[in-house]
Amino acid sequence: MLAGLAHKWNWREARKRAGKDATRPNMVTGGNVQIVWKKFLRYFDVEPRIAPLEVGNYRLTTKHLEELVDENTIAVVAIAGQTFTGEDDDFHEIHDWLDAYEKRSGHSVPMHIDGASGAFVNPFLYPDDAWDFRLPRVQSINASGHKFGLVPPGLGWVVFRDRKVFHEDLMFYVNYLGGEMPTATLNFSRNAFQIAYQYYVFLRLGFDGFARIMQQAVKNTELLRKLLLDSGFFTIMNDTQRIPVVAVTLKPEFQNFNEFDVSAKVRERGWVISAYSMPPNAQTVVSLRVVVRPHLNRDAIEILGNDIIVACQWLRENGGNMKPPALHDPHKSSPSKC
Repeated sequence: MLAGLAHKWNWREARKRAGKDATRPNMVTGGNVQIVWKKFLRYFDVEPRIAPLEVGNYRLTTKHLEELVDENTIAVVAIAGQTFTGEDDDFHEIHDWLDAYEKRSGHSVPMHIDGASGAFVNPFLYPDDAWDFRLPRVQSINASGHKFGLVPPGLGWVVFRDRKVFHEDLMFYVNYLGGEMPTATLNFSRNAFQIAYQYYVFLRLGFDGFARIMQQAVKNTELLRKLLLDSGFFTIMNDTQRIPVVAVTLKPEFQNFNEFDVSAKVRERGWVISAYSMPPNAQTVVSLRVVVRPHLNRDAIEILGNDIIVACQWLRENGGNMKPPALHDPHKSSPSKC
């Protein structure tokens, strides 16, 4: 949200300097973004320009940018390690398209990289891949320490290419904590133990230690992926296995149970596995997603894989009865009460 506000402020200031209307900002994302971006768009009055997904392609590419990007676009958000399949968006293709768009239109649109589940994996396992500030148009990156940063939930980071990207109007200065102190947060008082924890993890492990942990997590993920594919029940959704996330969907021949049934059945064995319908326009696909945390060893992975397969075998014989959960739509009127 802080990154979004920074881009909104910069866009608005540039529009006012040019004597143009600054009341209709929009942001372009893919349908694969996490809910925080939809919160930002609604809370801070930015028009959502969301590129629909397609069955078989669950990433943001350049396909819809021509109809979505215009002079009111404050930023294009691309994801490293998205929630749904763990894949990266097509950073270089999007970056090159925006370069070409600026040449023909004169409008410079920055990129923001949502580090999601990839920001604490990509730098350690794929250091030569340019997905970050090595791409000139990338002006800000956020990352979640509580995903693969190995710290407890609640810690997130936002990094800006340059101090000037974070507009001065978003800064506040207070002196009631002992001396003048700048603050730029959406909330004020909160504990800081996660920051100390993250600092310790980096110092304790170092780059090489962190890389070894992430590499082992990916190896365990590849094992789980193979077990599920070899079972004959599933089709893989993420073509590339870059981060410790496995996303599969049931093959169409299994008609008497679904992914929600599988999720419910393995919960009996103590596993919590996400099952959800994909966003528009890929709602017909249901994903079963496993995030392989670094503390899961090979034995645990084999037990998990076997439990999923046994659940599928049981459901194939007995059928399932789970339905996709209905999402609340506040725009639909509820039945009147007597």
